[in-house]
Amino acid sequence: MSPQYHSKIEQYVINAVREKRLAKGISQKELAYLLEVSVGFIGDIENPKYRAKYNLNHLNELAKILECSPKDFLPDKPF
Repeated sequence: MSPQYHSKIEQYVINAVREKRLAKGISQKELAYLLEVSVGFIGDIENPKYRAKYNLNHLNELAKILECSPKDFLPDKPF
């Protein structure tokens, strides 16, 4: 069994961003360009084998790109 690098809240955020990205038809490569990060960064975040994750600045920019609120990436109640 491989180690889990993301906490439950981190994985929730990653999944929420991925769902919104896919709903908008935006590839990982396109999102990386729009977020001004390396192409591999988004793939690393979405791959549970890597420790990469979004920070608050990323979430703010992602909300602009994906036309939503930063709150949309967070659960309604804490875990």
